[in-house]
Amino acid sequence: MKLSIPTTSKKQLFKDLKKANTAFQELYPGDRSDRQPVHTVYGGANLFKYNMVEKLGKTALKTFKVYAPNPTIFGKIFDLPTGLAEKVYKKVQAKLEREAIEDFRIDFEDGFGNRSNAEEDATAEKAALEVAKGIRKKTLPPFIGIRIKPFTEEMKERGLRTLDIFVSTLVSKTGGKLPANFVVMLPKVTIPEQVSTLVSFFEILESALKLPRHSLKMEMMVETTQSIMDIDGTNPLSRFVKASKGRCIAMHFGTYDYTAACSITAKYQEMNHPVCDFAHHVTKVALGHTGIWLSDGATNTMPIGPHRGENLTYEQLTENRATVHRAWKKGYDHIRHSLWNGFYQGWDLNPAQLPMRYAAVFAFFLESYEEAVDRLRTFVEKSARATLIGDIFDDAATGQGLLNYFLRGLNSGAITEAEVLATGLTLEEIRSRSFLKILEGRKQL
Repeated sequence: MKLSIPTTSKKQLFKDLKKANTAFQELYPGDRSDRQPVHTVYGGANLFKYNMVEKLGKTALKTFKVYAPNPTIFGKIFDLPTGLAEKVYKKVQAKLEREAIEDFRIDFEDGFGNRSNAEEDATAEKAALEVAKGIRKKTLPPFIGIRIKPFTEEMKERGLRTLDIFVSTLVSKTGGKLPANFVVMLPKVTIPEQVSTLVSFFEILESALKLPRHSLKMEMMVETTQSIMDIDGTNPLSRFVKASKGRCIAMHFGTYDYTAACSITAKYQEMNHPVCDFAHHVTKVALGHTGIWLSDGATNTMPIGPHRGENLTYEQLTENRATVHRAWKKGYDHIRHSLWNGFYQGWDLNPAQLPMRYAAVFAFFLESYEEAVDRLRTFVEKSARATLIGDIFDDAATGQGLLNYFLRGLNSGAITEAEVLATGLTLEEIRSRSFLKILEGRKQL
């Protein structure tokens, strides 16, 4: 027997619920649909030039050709089967030739160090002029930004001063134009007030320089234990995001600062250390479905041979090759570990690391492509009815996971639009980011 509820009573019942549901959806709007870079390259501000990205790309391609001259050697380095090695090799080479660097951060913190105020002032102005030249000559990467010093008591004035000089100089030179996808990185965040202070200064800059409101965006570093758990035993990341007033777009993990804060000795400060995994999982849970991008840190073992010069002996060349291959495999394994944990972006510190970056990303997606196509196509065709393929049982949540795979694979460049269409879905359906919406739309056909 069904209980009849008057319409007015039902409206009253749902009034507060609608308000609460709407507030929840505003807090958790879901993943953003725009492109997320697969990496960020950090470089000292004193070294930045308008054409640096182009030069670093050429260096990365040269390293790739010298130390992975063919798919066979490439496959052995990363333990890839022959067929997969050939596919990944071609994609890595094409990527390094076309767009080796997706995101670059001009670093005024660890990559620059503590220098005199006069020197940092001059560097901030010079770097801004180089960025302006890069805008004019169209040599900047798709994403770019600066990392300032933290807003601790010791460094707050220096961090703000550098930001002021850089943005003011840049805008005056470009006539009020910022680079596409420009962002300011605030490191070592421990309290919301550091974030809100930066946002307040953004507002001052935008007003003084006649920039559009909210044109200045920020990202933060998760590299202190206090950013994972505060004195009250709670995670503060959502409060950090709230303090940004909608300006925060990403959280980046600082592997070495965080492991040092956890008293890990230098030998074991690695991206796949359990303390890093804990921080990653807490961060994902705290910021899941908020639209905030997450990025892992970097491997600090550089794939650079110990011997330099023209006339190297066979033994020296062999040692160089072994050193580069060993470092590549270590970084590759770290990146694969990040991807496995759901972190689809990371840091690179040297152009020689770029081949391993794209090798890891492309192999991660391509090795399961055929299986994912079959599972998603079958699942969609049966319109959300449970499907048994082999020994793997799919449900609606798995369908969303398969959709996430294609979204991330397409975003990274590992999978082409044509390869996505093999699923039977349209690009519009894939980019809707919702498996349930896809099924609902198909049921109406």
